[in-house]
Amino acid sequence: MVVGLGHGSTAIFAVRAIAERLKTGQLKDVVGIPCSRLVEQAARELELPLTTLEETPAIDLTIDGADEVDPALDLIKGGGGALLREKIVAQASRYEIIAVDEGKLVPVLGTRWAVPVEVIPFGWRSQAEYLTGLGAKVVLRLESSGAPFRTDQGNLILDCNFGPIANPTLLATQLKARAGIVEHGLCLGLASEVIIAGVDGIRHLKRKT
Repeated sequence: MVVGLGHGSTAIFAVRAIAERLKTGQLKDVVGIPCSRLVEQAARELELPLTTLEETPAIDLTIDGADEVDPALDLIKGGGGALLREKIVAQASRYEIIAVDEGKLVPVLGTRWAVPVEVIPFGWRSQAEYLTGLGAKVVLRLESSGAPFRTDQGNLILDCNFGPIANPTLLATQLKARAGIVEHGLCLGLASEVIIAGVDGIRHLKRKT
């Protein structure tokens, strides 16, 4: 199988588990496609075989995390800053599993989490003004050093707090229509299944087809 290796504190557990099962022989003939340079480095250190979307453009299964999950299994992703690559990998996947704790479940997207919006550095303040005009409180994401956070593509991230989002589909359309906005963290219709860890154990929710 070709497995997409998600980015973030939850998805890294899957990377470690796959690598361990390959070493013990429980899994065979598995190669991974990492969603970020950080995950790629971790996978290489774990000696997990890797490929690329150029070599293998179709992914069987991706395991990733999310920042928010609504009742329709739509998501906000990008808290770790890898939203563009995560969405590329998700869209190339036949099946997308999202693993979260129950604190990530929300009645409406935007309840607790801002929407990350990746923008090119050129003219980023004009994008911030556009996003403010859509109703967001916009903050440029910074490193702990105070320098602007840079994605693997060298872009910036604007964290946009819209509050509870009444129409995520409309907002996604408005974001994609703006030149200079590379990608956004609204992941609508991508999750095939969500695995939820809670105080009462593990639950599996599957998208209705």
